[in-house]
Amino acid sequence: MELMVLLNALVTRLLFVLHSLIGVWRVTAVKKEPKYWLLALLNLLLCLETGLTLKFKQGRGYKWFSPAIFLYLICIVPSLWLLEIHHGTQYCGNEPGAVQVNVSNQDFNQSGDSSHGSEGTDHHIIQTAKVFVNQLSTICETVWTLALHQTFLLLLVVGRWLLPIGVEITRDQLSQLLLMFVGTAADILEFASETLDIEDVRKNYALINAILAVWTWSMLQFPLDLAVQHIGCKPTASTRRIPSLLLCRYSAELWNIGVSLFIQDGPFFIVRSILMGHFRIFNQMLVFFTAKNILVVTLQLYRLAVIMLDFRASILQKSRKGEVSCCPCEPYEASTHATTDQDTNMKEFAAFPPKEESQALSEDQ
Repeated sequence: MELMVLLNALVTRLLFVLHSLIGVWRVTAVKKEPKYWLLALLNLLLCLETGLTLKFKQGRGYKWFSPAIFLYLICIVPSLWLLEIHHGTQYCGNEPGAVQVNVSNQDFNQSGDSSHGSEGTDHHIIQTAKVFVNQLSTICETVWTLALHQTFLLLLVVGRWLLPIGVEITRDQLSQLLLMFVGTAADILEFASETLDIEDVRKNYALINAILAVWTWSMLQFPLDLAVQHIGCKPTASTRRIPSLLLCRYSAELWNIGVSLFIQDGPFFIVRSILMGHFRIFNQMLVFFTAKNILVVTLQLYRLAVIMLDFRASILQKSRKGEVSCCPCEPYEASTHATTDQDTNMKEFAAFPPKEESQALSEDQ
């Protein structure tokens, strides 16, 4: 079992490094400047994290946070920024099956000239690989950039699935997290591709940077696991305050609402509203997804109001019953013990009044 954990940890991080290197290669090929290979040095951070995780955690994950996912974002996001800012204007004449057709024709010609021996077969495979690589290099920049965006988001979900989980998160929680990540990744990909493909947006350099900044901000939710984990609380004096009680009971729900309002749907709605209101950019898909963001934000605010009303009702019910308000996420026994202790203290206080009061009573007599 431990061997599988180590294998999954290494394979996943290797996939992150390879995808990041492909992004750096595309930036170097587009910019035609070898200095951009220095971006590959960012992968050293991921290698360092791999060594530390294997040494101190035996390949297991951390609670609430995934350093491997975060460092993968640091490695790949700069390359995607440079590709989107450059964004060639050349016409994409490559059809989806063009590469396969050319490679197949080359393979057919090579097969007629090569011998049937092992050396001829090896030479045939090498020539086919060279032709395939050359064909990949001729694909236009927009196709490459979109493909990197798509594989980036898919690798985030698959990589989080393959990464070994820590002892604090269960497999059921992980499955819920992955399902949420799939929907989140689809929304983020649609936001980036739909807004950046608008011709008027491509003419505005500041607008491109603003959209990419919002896109990068939305990516910061992937390294965090707070969407499915509740914050554990102990029944202390600090956890009996109203904000602490609310956070203890609804930590996961509040995190999901906060992500939607401040990291994803809220910022997406602001950007799309600026495009339509200030820059007068309108199209059918832009209007549809703006309405979708409005609906999601409204439902999240409604969900927040429901949570607050439910929490208020539970607090009032506890106060009427005379129960001590300890953390609602703790077992009921904690509240029972706290109530019992408080009742005992009250009885002792009634049976043995303070010395000052007893002295005052004796003097009056």
